[in-house]
Amino acid sequence: MAALVQQQPLLLKYHNGDLLKGPITVNLIWYGRFTPIQRSIIVDFLQSLNSLKAPIPSVSSWWKTTEKYKGGGSSTLVVGKQILDENHSLGKFLENSQLIYLASKGGHLRGSINVVLTAKDVAVNGFCMNRCGSHGSNRGPARFAYAWVGNAEVQCPGYCAWPFHQPVYGPQSPPLVAPNGDVGVDGMVINLATVLAGTVTNPFNNGYFQGPATAPLEAVTACTGVFGSGAYPGYAGNLLTDKITGASYNAHGVNGRKFLVPAMWDPQTSKCSPLV
Repeated sequence: MAALVQQQPLLLKYHNGDLLKGPITVNLIWYGRFTPIQRSIIVDFLQSLNSLKAPIPSVSSWWKTTEKYKGGGSSTLVVGKQILDENHSLGKFLENSQLIYLASKGGHLRGSINVVLTAKDVAVNGFCMNRCGSHGSNRGPARFAYAWVGNAEVQCPGYCAWPFHQPVYGPQSPPLVAPNGDVGVDGMVINLATVLAGTVTNPFNNGYFQGPATAPLEAVTACTGVFGSGAYPGYAGNLLTDKITGASYNAHGVNGRKFLVPAMWDPQTSKCSPLV
């Protein structure tokens, strides 16, 4: 079946806008309750993006693809402040405007990305229906980029934490074992990887994308469902397997972590390039 799905060249057009390059501070706003272990998985992933210590294939070798986008140069992400809002100050259902309000708590510094992470008991408008995360930028003089990702463990693991859960629709295959033992947070890593790649390559809606600016296909969303070579609908592709836990992964990170990251579009080949 994999042979039937020949990958067609895919073109993400560059719309002449700014990309995020150089040192970038990632501020985290934790909305709802996350355990210290869950927070450490996410922070370790972020610290893996530019770490050269992990064995290949690594999270940083995946992230290096962003250097191939116009202008070259690396986007070096550093974890900045972390804000905990464990008592749901805005309630357990959030609209887009409230995500932006929460993101603004990270500050308005240029060269930063404020990331809102919502816990498994928090519903967000559009979450599980047509998105697992999103990114954008505020309007106004102090322009900052922001992103949001939700924990789908309870609400829609088959939609936002696949392939660690049975898919909601389409070909049914057994779920893979999550590399950090947490279906919801390992799913968040996939979606965080997706929105961060989109943020640095299309931060202000005039960078790299295909299709309408209101619903663009970006660096990773253009490659949905591809994690390893030979991927096809319902099959994530050929991945590495942890001999002890049986978990599937394709990238090494800091502190001995293993992660599953999605394929990213490579501007030099015009194809989705999985790590393995």
